[in-house]
Amino acid sequence: MINTILDYDLPAVENIEYTTLLKIKKILMIISSLVPFTPNMTSLSAEIETNRTSSIKYLSFLEKAKLIKMLPSSKKGMNSLNKPEKIYLDNTNLLYALTTSNINDGNKRETFFANQVAMNHTLTIPPKGDFLVDNIYTFEIGEKNKNYDQIKDIPDSYVVFDNAETGFGNKIPLWLFGMMY
Repeated sequence: MINTILDYDLPAVENIEYTTLLKIKKILMIISSLVPFTPNMTSLSAEIETNRTSSIKYLSFLEKAKLIKMLPSSKKGMNSLNKPEKIYLDNTNLLYALTTSNINDGNKRETFFANQVAMNHTLTIPPKGDFLVDNIYTFEIGEKNKNYDQIKDIPDSYVVFDNAETGFGNKIPLWLFGMMY
């Protein structure tokens, strides 16, 4: 599926050359080995031997193809207009398809949450917590014993945790977010 998207679908929609396609594939492999990926656009551009503008354009192609999800910072500013704060693979299936090593459980949780919530809501990366939803709700994602300490001073904040059937207070089981659409 991934090769079909990159080799056939993307060139049919975007005017790209074969060398560009190789660079896009290389970006996807870099991201998949480091997700959640906090991009340094200068380093990424050097790694694929292109300029910053092209790197951002290639990331945009991958996002339009639903292979990655780029999340901006919740802070407003000029840098937030073009550089994503974090990049995730679009869904957990892609983690297994593109990663040869053991997949970090925290990465699986965050990728699942981002995939489910971003369908109908705006996600950004806040200064504290893992995700800010619709510029209102802050979520910290973790395992069953995750505590509320990191986000306790933030209004409308919640801990999302896995390996539990029920929530309590401001703690919500991760599986419930799979019911959002």
